[in-house]
Amino acid sequence: MLLERLPAWATHLRSRAVLRTRPKFYFTNPSLALASLRTSPTRLLKDLALLGQLFENLVMRDLLVYAQHCDASVSFYRDNNGLDVDAIIEHADGRWIACEIKLGHDAIDAAASTLHRFENVVDTSRKGEPHALAVITATGHAHTRSDGVHVVPIGTLGV
Repeated sequence: MLLERLPAWATHLRSRAVLRTRPKFYFTNPSLALASLRTSPTRLLKDLALLGQLFENLVMRDLLVYAQHCDASVSFYRDNNGLDVDAIIEHADGRWIACEIKLGHDAIDAAASTLHRFENVVDTSRKGEPHALAVITATGHAHTRSDGVHVVPIGTLGV
């Protein structure tokens, strides 16, 4: 019970891209990774890539808990063209949300661009339009960008 298996999202796609279907794995509790690394906050701040991975694990843990409560599933999308979406939350009734997880605000524009590229790949005539596109961040305030992408700080997920 140390790892959570995250499956690849199964959907109909217009793209001829080859889907990557190997599951991703996340710690059930990201503090396990920190404990095994025996690191300090100072060292973590010097390695923002690692800190970003730990933040993604933390968000994924929360998404899995909230999705279970809402009768939804969480998966990810990755294809051979380099398109990668961190989380697809799909409700039992078919509604779905695509989410990118970013530690810093400087990555929000790139994450929104990725979400729009993904939206253009999905065959919405079969899968339906996304209910929402969202970038989950570490801090800041929740808002909707002019392109329709929601920016959601992790602290507002359970609200």
